[in-house]
Amino acid sequence: MRPHVAVSPDEVEISAIRAQGAGGQNVNKVSNAVHLRFDIAASSLPEAIRTRLLQLGDQRISKDGIVIIKAQKFRSLEKNRAEALRRLEELIDRVAAPPKARRATRPTRASVTRRLEGKARRASVKAGRGKVGE
Repeated sequence: MRPHVAVSPDEVEISAIRAQGAGGQNVNKVSNAVHLRFDIAASSLPEAIRTRLLQLGDQRISKDGIVIIKAQKFRSLEKNRAEALRRLEELIDRVAAPPKARRATRPTRASVTRRLEGKARRASVKAGRGKVGE
């Protein structure tokens, strides 16, 4: 189970925008989609989580270290706001637990032997592909 880290609501900037896509006459009048901005560096998250978030190769994190999430799944502004906050918390929870340290292992002798035998077999097949008579 990953540890849950709560995000303070005053650290999140949420603005209503017009949603993209089809929606009839109402789509151009009502701002139901949500644009969420979260500054990682200025947040109250623990230092280790902030570092892991900034190192994460997620396309939602800008070069300036700001998480930008756009939610337009629902027709309700409140549901989209809750969805954007849920996705932000999911992103933070993903890096909350420190990654397991990788233990270096060595291949078994049998696997090394199999690999070398396969290479020798392929080498002999390719050696037989030369021009005839030379």
